[in-house]
Amino acid sequence: MTDLQAPPARRAPALPWALAALVVLTAIAYPLADGGTRTAISWVIVLLGAALSVAHAAVSRDARTGTVVLGLVAATAVVFESVGLATGFPYGEYSYSDDLGPTLLGVPFLVPLAWLMMAWPSWLLAARLTRDVRPRRRRAARVAGAAAVFAGWDVVLDPQLVQAGFWTWAHPDPGLPGIDTVPLTNLAGWLLAGAVLMSLLDLLVAGRPVRAGDGPPLLVLAWMTLGGALAHAGWLDLPGSAAWGVVLAVPVLVALAVQQRRAGRR
Repeated sequence: MTDLQAPPARRAPALPWALAALVVLTAIAYPLADGGTRTAISWVIVLLGAALSVAHAAVSRDARTGTVVLGLVAATAVVFESVGLATGFPYGEYSYSDDLGPTLLGVPFLVPLAWLMMAWPSWLLAARLTRDVRPRRRRAARVAGAAAVFAGWDVVLDPQLVQAGFWTWAHPDPGLPGIDTVPLTNLAGWLLAGAVLMSLLDLLVAGRPVRAGDGPPLLVLAWMTLGGALAHAGWLDLPGSAAWGVVLAVPVLVALAVQQRRAGRR
């Protein structure tokens, strides 16, 4: 058993599962609402998702891990986002709307919470995907995988939040095929920010004893990606980001299936 594997007989405690269920149910409600109700639902999703990340880190590892995840992710988010607002680096030139409420250094409080919602599940998924990588290469593979998952999640969510009016890009072209509201510089910026954040997170968290499974945050990651793609295609008129959600999710699902099959043969 590696230091990143939960005991097979242990499941995550009830609180993370309850928070994960609330995130999924609230996310289902998002495309069915409109106007101010949809904005309020966005806030609830992020708050619940952030709470899930901290709670799961604390109960599946320890209280120190929960505190580290909260403090590190929030601080990194404020640094990158405030620099991005002031200079346009590394994401490109963008601006937030007033719908996101109070700010710190120009960064709405909701934004670090969104990072928190995304970062911990991304690291957990990368840890699972790289379990079979040779020990010497495992840390680098885990960090790279986590940064890629972190950035890929944003590929699906960013067009939705631009559509909601939460922020706008001064120069949205060129973008990914099918996405004309978010520039490629944003993807590059998320990969860079993800690499920095996941390197720090890995240094501080990897190796902590694992006391319970990672099902709740991984469920939320899966639903927000694949369920989000379904919502984009069926209700939000965002076919481009819907297609990218599927394209990005399929290799991960295949890799997990292959890993599971290999484990079954051992």
